[in-house]
Amino acid sequence: MPRFLVERTFPDRFSMPEGDAGTRLRDGIVDSNAASKVTWIHSYVSDDRTKTFCIYEASSPDDIRTAAEALGLPCDKVTEVSSLDPYAF
Repeated sequence: MPRFLVERTFPDRFSMPEGDAGTRLRDGIVDSNAASKVTWIHSYVSDDRTKTFCIYEASSPDDIRTAAEALGLPCDKVTEVSSLDPYAF
């Protein structure tokens, strides 16, 4: 399955609730993504919390955009990527 880097901008800063509320939100995101055949692998958040950089598996960039739209998430840029492991050399 192809992997993609998804860049998102959050002008009002990204936040994720802690505890049970965060767990419910995460589970809802995962379930909604699954409906679009998209798998969220992991994310990075900028220090100022205005940008996220997320790794996803999906069949196409359009599937990722569809999943983001269903969740009301921004989707600035989708780039297909491959892994480069420094320990493989």
